Amino acid sequence: MEQSKIHDLRITEAINQSSQSFDFMGSDLIIFDQFRNLSLPDQEVWKLDSIFIIFCTSGKARFSVNTEERTIQSGQVTIINAKEVVDSYLLSPDFDAILLCMSQEFSSEVMMSYQDLSSILLFVRRHPVVMLTEEECYMFMSYYRMLKSKVANHSHRFQKSLVRTLLLAMLYDMGNIIYNHQQMNEKSKKRADTILVAFIKLVETHFRVQRRVSWYAEQLCITPKYLSSTVKHVSGRTPNEWIDYYVVLEARVQLRNTAKSIKEISRDLCFPNQSFFGKFFKEHSGMSPSAYRKK
Repeated sequence: MEQSKIHDLRITEAINQSSQSFDFMGSDLIIFDQFRNLSLPDQEVWKLDSIFIIFCTSGKARFSVNTEERTIQSGQVTIINAKEVVDSYLLSPDFDAILLCMSQEFSSEVMMSYQDLSSILLFVRRHPVVMLTEEECYMFMSYYRMLKSKVANHSHRFQKSLVRTLLLAMLYDMGNIIYNHQQMNEKSKKRADTILVAFIKLVETHFRVQRRVSWYAEQLCITPKYLSSTVKHVSGRTPNEWIDYYVVLEARVQLRNTAKSIKEISRDLCFPNQSFFGKFFKEHSGMSPSAYRKK
């Protein structure tokens, strides 16, 4: 059987071909309030170039993300990360949704200010589709209206900072929803979940200076082999992949938002030299630190 080719979905191109107007802030954030009018490509399999937050307002949709099937219906929200592969999508005739698209770089800026990023990351992986209560739906719609208004106001001197702050506030409200879910299931939490959360919290604190899985295992009083197998089983990522994720995230933020030299950033992140940092960053981002900064 011939394998379907994966096509890159550039959301700006898809939206520009649609008949529906939309609000945008450069390529950082795009808000689209009628998903059904979005001109999706005809190809069956596509890879996203942005982070999608989809809030279903009516109908039902079924699709696969990285081969795992999802169904979303009215009152539910789902997040699809950049570079994830989406296919086999089927929309009901009455399906509609609000779509927020964030570039990887802009989402990194927002998330680096969040104090408990691990909870968001782990919850989204374990619960890709979340049913909101009536009160939570109202909250989401309130943020949507505020964001839509501020994104449309291109003359605002502090537009980007204001939008970033609103998104951060929305993250904290989402974090509160997640906390409530976790409290309800606290009694049934498995040891593996506890280990994963403890590991991620350690990484959040020490990723700049500690990259060895054995060090993290020692702090948790378990063997490196057990830590690796547990983290991989529960989260789908190895411990090294989680550590690299935080290192690359911090490097992107510093390259884009500080005046530090590349040498200074490599020193801040405890790389042995600038050359080693450059090779690491290019391996994980597809471009050199200098090219990323210019971009």
